[in-house]
Amino acid sequence: MSNPVVIVGSGLAGYAVAREFRRLDAHTPLVIVSRDHGGYYSKPMLSNALAQRKTPGTLVMKSAATMGTELSARILTHTTLEAIDPNKGCIVLSDGCVLNYRDLVLAVGADPVPNKLDGDAAEQALHVNDLDDFARLQERLQGVQRVLIVGAGLIGCEFANDLICHGVSPLLIDPGQAPLSRLLPTAAGQYFRHRLENAGAEFECGVTAVAVNHIAHSPEVLVTLSNGAEHQVDLVLSAMGLRPRVELARTAGIEVGLGIACDAHLQTSVPHVYALGDCAQVGGLVLPYVMPLMIQSRALASTLTGTPTRVAYPPMPVTVKTPACPMVVCPPATQAPGHWTIAEDDHSMDARYLSTQGGLLGFALLGKATTLKQSLTQQLLGVPS
Repeated sequence: MSNPVVIVGSGLAGYAVAREFRRLDAHTPLVIVSRDHGGYYSKPMLSNALAQRKTPGTLVMKSAATMGTELSARILTHTTLEAIDPNKGCIVLSDGCVLNYRDLVLAVGADPVPNKLDGDAAEQALHVNDLDDFARLQERLQGVQRVLIVGAGLIGCEFANDLICHGVSPLLIDPGQAPLSRLLPTAAGQYFRHRLENAGAEFECGVTAVAVNHIAHSPEVLVTLSNGAEHQVDLVLSAMGLRPRVELARTAGIEVGLGIACDAHLQTSVPHVYALGDCAQVGGLVLPYVMPLMIQSRALASTLTGTPTRVAYPPMPVTVKTPACPMVVCPPATQAPGHWTIAEDDHSMDARYLSTQGGLLGFALLGKATTLKQSLTQQLLGVPS
């Protein structure tokens, strides 16, 4: 029997490329290595699971056994990747097994950016990056009234909205001048902030959290900010972004940058080793969103089955899961010359990033303006409206 295609990672990226591969090739052996239970669930759903009354059990849509049957794949659960040997075309697993591969796909994801908090309660700060993390959060929320969220980016704001729906008051701390500063112009960030404040959130922008300490004879903790302000809260949730998992690739001599460096075919610097999803840096970009990984999975499946296919991204609007202020964002390319134009009323904000010639390069739609998503996406594609 020929060596299998081996996919390391059973998240959305790993299972997406496995599905696409099986659509094109029903016979090549396929092995999926999962560091957890291997059940199929959508990680993006974790940030609005509280409002939907989901539990860790109900978030899992299919078990590893079911996925193995559907994909005609061998799924190795609770197994971690320990080493990659590109010269021998094999990997070493946590149980000591050496597994040869025909092609290796790294869909190993990303870890939360570690917080740099001082204090004797700093280790109690939670993050949510997988189903086990969500289970810990749900358990710790019993009886909680106030949560401080470190980071007002996409994940922090989505969790804030979810906590509000759960009857918990969130306080978001961020060094930017407004929430979602990497995605939105400042005016749109302020508009968003006011809507979430009306729903029950609080914000302190332009500051960082520096320490978390226990309070004597109290279950609460005291969070100290860089401006000297202090807040007593029940729980601290860290949402400072993600850092691609690259160390094993680096140790194996595979080129890494912000993520595992890939060409347009998602091949790394080593033949027969590919990467996609949150761990992959493609064309200099790490895109930790669902649409890019789905596009990557289709292209990579074609490449793995004998038709080399480059990744080509269309405009990819991101829908932010914040019902208190609905939002769709399609950020312009980094450092693209242009300027924002903004139209605002009580119910919406329409922010468009225009080139020096007046062409549309990106947009941010908030409130009722989200209805413009399709027409503006067509403009980015060059399709006449």
